[in-house]
Amino acid sequence: MTTTFPTFVDTRALRDAIDHSFEWIVINFGRELELAFLPILKIINAVEHALIIIPWYVIIVITMGIGYASSKSLRLAFGVGALLFLIGIGGLWVPCMMTIALMLMATSLSILVGIPIGIGVSRSDRFQAIVLPILDVMQTMPIFVYLIPFVMLLGPGKVPALLATMVFALPPVIRLTNLGIRQVDEEIIEAVTAFGATPRQKLFTVQIPLAMPTIMAGINQTTMMALSMVVIASMIGAGGIGYQVLQGIQRLDVSLGLFGGLGIVFLAIIIDRIVQAQGRRTLQHLRSGEIR
Repeated sequence: MTTTFPTFVDTRALRDAIDHSFEWIVINFGRELELAFLPILKIINAVEHALIIIPWYVIIVITMGIGYASSKSLRLAFGVGALLFLIGIGGLWVPCMMTIALMLMATSLSILVGIPIGIGVSRSDRFQAIVLPILDVMQTMPIFVYLIPFVMLLGPGKVPALLATMVFALPPVIRLTNLGIRQVDEEIIEAVTAFGATPRQKLFTVQIPLAMPTIMAGINQTTMMALSMVVIASMIGAGGIGYQVLQGIQRLDVSLGLFGGLGIVFLAIIIDRIVQAQGRRTLQHLRSGEIR
């Protein structure tokens, strides 16, 4: 004999109210929402178009240059170049550029939004008590749940994919910005305060530079989480490498899914190595007193 949990509250009315609220927003403000996000869509398309029309060898050389500038290591530079070359050999160059365009936009917006929020959280215990539970929910909520409201409001396409990716990728940069600033040695803060530094001067000349390695770790995690959304985002029209994997699932095409998956792995390795190398260099500069 099976037992069911007793119904104390009928949630159907609440669910209906939520659904009707979204429907009301779509009916009354759907056009305005599309126009509001149109500039973002144009930027994504422009970045995507630029990456596609630039010759592949130029992209590889630029990426190798970024890798070398971040690490001062020829090994890393040639490694990221080789991985990009393998992505091209696998027939994934154009989908890769589409994925990079969406990911760059999502990561950039997440950083622009997340770091100021992280700074605000670090300066107020009350604000931290409010924000941290929200971040917990954002990180534990199933990824597919983020797609529903954005697709309902904006329809399938790159903009809802971008917004869902941002919501999923925001928490690490907020958390680690907050953590990095809070971990700055109190004695250093007291010393610069004694010299008459204003709160703004303390933040930008001491706290943020000293917290930069931790902030860079947050940026790295945010970038990786944004990249992990590419397959999910492809389900609502984002395209890119994730669409290759989705097609492999739909067609039961093992090779198509495998090549797409390897492309995502190679792209993740490239980004991770470059960001981590930049974080290590920043830490070395801090230790040697070269941060200006």
